[in-house]
This record gives sequence, C-alpha cells and structure tokens, in this order.
Amino acid sequence: MPQFSQIALTYASQIFWLAVFFGLTFLVIGLGMLPKISGTVEARNQKIASDLAAAEAARAVADDTEAAYRARMDEARAAALKAKQEAKTAATLEAEKRVKAVDAELADKVATAEASLRAAQAKAVSEIETVAVEAAREVVAKVSGLTVDKVTAENAVKAALAA
Repeated sequence: MPQFSQIALTYASQIFWLAVFFGLTFLVIGLGMLPKISGTVEARNQKIASDLAAAEAARAVADDTEAAYRARMDEARAAALKAKQEAKTAATLEAEKRVKAVDAELADKVATAEASLRAAQAKAVSEIETVAVEAAREVVAKVSGLTVDKVTAENAVKAALAA
C-alpha cells in the first residue's frame, strides 16, 4: 500500500508542522488573546461585585429610610391620638361647664319661681283670710243679728283654717 509507505517519509514533516502550528496557535491565543479575555472576565466580575455591593448598600439605605418613615408615621399617629383625646377632654369639660352653668341658672329660676309662688300663696291665703273674716262677720250678722268685731272674727277664721 502506497499510503503506508509514505508515512515514514512524511511522518516527521507532518509532526514538525503540527508542532509549529500548535506552537503558533498557543502563542497567539495563549499569550495574546487569553490575557485580554481573562482581564475582561476579571473586570466583569469586579463590576458585578461592585454592583451587588452598591445594590446592597442601596437596600440598606432604603430599609433605614422605611424604618424612619414608619417611626415618623407612628409618632404622627400617636400625636394625632393624643390631640384627639385632648380635644375630647376639653370638649367634655366645656360641655360640663355649660351644663353646670345652665343647671345653676335653672336652679336660680326655680328658686325665684318658688319664692314668687310662696309669696303669691301667702298673699292668696291672707286675702282668703280677709274675705273669710268679712264673710264670717256678715253671716253671723245675718244669721244671729249680732255684730262681731274684726279681731274675734280673724281669730275664729285662723283657728278654723288651722284645723
């Protein structure tokens, strides 16, 4: 076979050119391109790491901001609740003051009305006594024909009204 007979003649030359080709390929890729690729990968890894660190820092700031916001909201709610309670208490006290003032005014009016009523009642009783004394004197005079003095008639009417 002629192919096998040529191997011995061309074998050394093919191995030489194979070594030259792989050597040049190693030099071009290994020494020329590989450092650039490694540098790009390293730069990419550093960029990703710095972006992750920046994102983590931003998240921490956002968490702090949210915590501060929630604290301010809690303080605002507490202040609003306190203001509501104070307003409610003030309104209750004001209403109590008004009720007490109206009660005092009504008590004064009731006392005045009662005093006026007692005075009117006393006046009516005295007028009734006066009319009763006059009527008793006239009845005694018509029935018995006697005249009774005013003091005696008053004493008799008072005794009858007291009983």
